[in-house]
Amino acid sequence: MAASVLLPHIQNVRIPTSGDKVYKDECVLCFDSPESDNGLYVCMSSFLGFCRKHVESYFSKTSNSLFLHLKRYKREVEEKQVNEAPTKLAIGLEGGFDVTGKKYEYDDVNSIAVLPDFHVISLPCPDLPESVQISIASILEIDAASIQEEADAMAGTWDGMQREVTKHANTLVQLENGVKIPPKDWQCQECGLQENLWLNLTDGAIHCGRKYFNGQGGNNHAVQHYEKTKYPLVVKLGTITSEASDVYSYDEDSMVVDPNLAHHLAHFGINIKDLQKTDKSMVELEIDLNQRIGEWAVIQESGAKLVPLYGPGYTGLENLGNSCYLNSVMQVLFNIPDFRKCYFEKCNDIFDEGLLGAPKNFNVQMAKLGYGLWSGEYSKAPETIKDSQEQTQEIPGIKPRMFKSLIGQGHPEFSTKRQQDAQEFFLHLISVLERNSRHRENPADALKFEVEERIQCSTSKKVKYTCRTDYLLSLNIPLEAATNKEDLEAFEIKKQEILSKGERVKPDEVVKPRIPLQACLENFASIEAVEDFHSTAINAKSTALKTTRLHTFPDFLMLHLKKFTIGDDWVPKKLEVSLDVPDELDLSVLRGKGIQQGEEELPEISNEFIYNEALLYQLCDMGFPLDGCKKALYFTQNEGIDAAMNWVMEHMNDADFNTPLNIPGSAKSSSDFIADPEASVTIMSMGFSPAQAAKALEATGNNLERAVDWIFSHSEDMETDASEPQPEVRSQFRDGSEKYKLVAFISHMGTSTVAGHYVCHILKEGRWVIFNDNKVALSENPPKDLAYLYFYKRITLP
Repeated sequence: MAASVLLPHIQNVRIPTSGDKVYKDECVLCFDSPESDNGLYVCMSSFLGFCRKHVESYFSKTSNSLFLHLKRYKREVEEKQVNEAPTKLAIGLEGGFDVTGKKYEYDDVNSIAVLPDFHVISLPCPDLPESVQISIASILEIDAASIQEEADAMAGTWDGMQREVTKHANTLVQLENGVKIPPKDWQCQECGLQENLWLNLTDGAIHCGRKYFNGQGGNNHAVQHYEKTKYPLVVKLGTITSEASDVYSYDEDSMVVDPNLAHHLAHFGINIKDLQKTDKSMVELEIDLNQRIGEWAVIQESGAKLVPLYGPGYTGLENLGNSCYLNSVMQVLFNIPDFRKCYFEKCNDIFDEGLLGAPKNFNVQMAKLGYGLWSGEYSKAPETIKDSQEQTQEIPGIKPRMFKSLIGQGHPEFSTKRQQDAQEFFLHLISVLERNSRHRENPADALKFEVEERIQCSTSKKVKYTCRTDYLLSLNIPLEAATNKEDLEAFEIKKQEILSKGERVKPDEVVKPRIPLQACLENFASIEAVEDFHSTAINAKSTALKTTRLHTFPDFLMLHLKKFTIGDDWVPKKLEVSLDVPDELDLSVLRGKGIQQGEEELPEISNEFIYNEALLYQLCDMGFPLDGCKKALYFTQNEGIDAAMNWVMEHMNDADFNTPLNIPGSAKSSSDFIADPEASVTIMSMGFSPAQAAKALEATGNNLERAVDWIFSHSEDMETDASEPQPEVRSQFRDGSEKYKLVAFISHMGTSTVAGHYVCHILKEGRWVIFNDNKVALSENPPKDLAYLYFYKRITLP
């Protein structure tokens, strides 16, 4: 019976290989999982996973009919009943870690579903064709795509940092002591421990690793051996394969790459080709550790009885290992109506357009996140448990795994496991939004504004106005503007007395400088002196005065308080300050008005450089090539023959000395330039015209990565062929009243942007709400004075 039902579709069944991604932990279009009421349907051809609602849309587009239906039932058990350690690196899967802080047992009820009628074939079923049985077994066995992508992102890294080749690769001394390492039954030579073992590549000694903060791991015998011998390199036994191994360098204090590892291991009789991985790598242990830490996240308003909130707009986000910066920024942005309109209200249209490439489609993953946060499907009030005190069950937040993987893809920082700066992530997200909104509305337009800079030459009194685009207003914090100087002086005296006694200052005794936000704004608006200013009015160096204003005011204004700075000792530090932040701001004094009556503009600099013919003749007469002589005059600005000669002598061996000079912005013929075809296609796939792609590649020497950056930074003044159809021109900047109301802020706890924790507070329905990763609750004491990013809304907006 089963065979007859499957026969028409069996040719589409595939067996996943190591190169395939199997999306079996959640729907690629929403956050339903095998534990959801209707389970998850995994296509046995593409290995994409869908909920009951979205699998029908997928079938209508592809006609793929066979799905492995995964349904999981979990029940809470007493902790004493669960004694076994996790059996594999599979978060949220059987044998892996659960992130709720409770212990569960799981019952998996799997079947085959044949669409469109959802015909069910229960498993196990001995009548199934062999290819189908192998496909099912492989889908169930292979790690979920989210785990693979996380491990891939960290491949060759530890704690998200790229591993460098060790300096000992070619100079490592290996003792001729006759030591040969057996293929199994390893143990620490000091304590007999049989796990977390490290082989020293100099003398072949085997010792246990460091003790972890939770008491597990080893007994520090490997590091103690290094301290005695200074033999630097060790490799973790059980992780050695021909593809990768965990190698640590003690004197470099880092995980490293040893390109000669096979040779170094052969010294001890180890054939790397015969080894299979039997222990978790440091990357996998990092993933495990992050999952366990996520179980113990706490609400930052400790000591207060916070009331949990549920429903649309009150959905929490799980911390996927140092992703709190992402969680806070996305919660704030999706409280902007433009973002909800673009990605939540239109999510079904976006899903339909990008369904087949959903995991790698930015707009789809933004829509998925918007649906998860604002549909209310994943933030339903749980049942209450009544005993001596009424308690409310904690519900897990949604896990933005696909979004985090996609937004960080290819980025040197956001693809890692390190904590990141929320402000930098905000700007990175804005950049990605720009790239993916060429043919659709960009919700970030609600945040975009123009900054106006006015420069006045002190000698000629002539002025120049320029405008640039920005998405946040960065403000310095003037410590000299503290309003509690007497308290600070008294605290400093008290602090010295405490330290003189060998005691430590208690946190609740610390007095922070209290700085009015108004002082930060006044500092931004103050006049700045510009030294060594080249004045085009007098064609010489002068001084100038610069003032900065806002040319337009956006619907939503993000203020960035520069709390992270560099100390006098060049050590990065965080300014521990308390800010007096008003709920309402009137920024009228920051309004830029452009050139005023009676002001005279500085003359524009001509991009056409005129060579001094006499100097050019002299240089060429000395036997130097014409193009090299032109460069000498250009880079010395026709200063004289001595300056030009000195330049020639310094640069005559440069590879491009005798190539034509390309003066930025000068009129030139581009008929000889040929754009790289593959790079052109890549840029045009982002929505740009062939002329725009060619212009960007010409400006960057056919460097694709630089061309992409260039094209976005010059999007406002790029010229295209008039014969080509031009996209509809939309107003880029919104403008209106300068009066704003505080509606959200993001706070950072810790001493550095690469450590600590981010939490956001959002004003919703007239009350402040705290979003601390997956925990969403009514805020009792919103710490407005300690925030890092402040988010204001124009008062006249609905």
